[in-house]
Amino acid sequence: MDLFDSLKAKINGKNIKLVFPEGEDPRIVEAASRLKKDHLVEPTLLGDPQAIKQVADENGIDLDGITIIDINNVDPATFNQMVDSLVKRRNGKTDEKTAREWLKDPNYFGTMMVYMGTVDGMVSGAAHPTGDTVRPALQIIKTKPGVKLISGAFVMQKGDTRYLFADCAINIELDDQQLGEVAVESAHTARLFDIDPKVALLSFSTKGSAKGPEVDKVQSATKIAQRLDPDTPIDGELQFDASIVPSVTKSKAPGSDVAGQATVFVFPELQSGNIGYKIAQRLGGFEAIGPILQGLNQPVSDLSRGCNAEDVYKVAIITATQAL
Repeated sequence: MDLFDSLKAKINGKNIKLVFPEGEDPRIVEAASRLKKDHLVEPTLLGDPQAIKQVADENGIDLDGITIIDINNVDPATFNQMVDSLVKRRNGKTDEKTAREWLKDPNYFGTMMVYMGTVDGMVSGAAHPTGDTVRPALQIIKTKPGVKLISGAFVMQKGDTRYLFADCAINIELDDQQLGEVAVESAHTARLFDIDPKVALLSFSTKGSAKGPEVDKVQSATKIAQRLDPDTPIDGELQFDASIVPSVTKSKAPGSDVAGQATVFVFPELQSGNIGYKIAQRLGGFEAIGPILQGLNQPVSDLSRGCNAEDVYKVAIITATQAL
């Protein structure tokens, strides 16, 4: 089954609620309408109702059943409740005045809707840089217990073949503890997308074939990941060929329960991760689906500013799946 057919089957009829802070953007409006019609998501658009209606009219988009919230015209009691909740969540780091200013920003407003349980997740970034989406999520939603950072994964799909690559989007450098956490979170993400996780922590070395601090880091991260998630096959350090080619595995990593059959690839830092997924995409013909933010308490997704309505539709499906 195609990835998105599988995900649609999981979320269909579950009434998962997602908020879209960029509600006046035609791409967002089109995707929200389609998600509602397909019974996949209950969308909430943030923005000026008249501006949203105009966008819909100009593009022949049906807004029936879609909730629209003008954050500049919210019931005072509701707004005050959000302010109080934000101040309490920030635990002395943000005063009431600052909280009121933050909640004039649709990304902060949408993030608070997620935190307070009004909606199940948020999709933003079509018209904002990544930081504007991620920052409120880190300040308010925060990471899962035991997880210190978020990371960005890509599902790489070509025909019936499906892999997961991480971290390809967020963290420029990772220490061994962080890298181990990314490996474990990537295994969790893989399962959401029907990938049986066999996690390879990648390096330019396989099982001590090279020496250096970069190799030491991946070796240590592997032990940390194995300790954090002993039930998932995790191995490293592995060169890419040893991780995926059985004939290479026989000579480089015999006896490994991951080498030669890896499905989840964890890169040692962002530079190699970003290069790696783009090589697979552009030369290997794989579709790169993501970035999928992993490690957060509740799902928030960051769109590319170059996205189209189809991209928004797909990212929303992914976000809804994370909310299950």
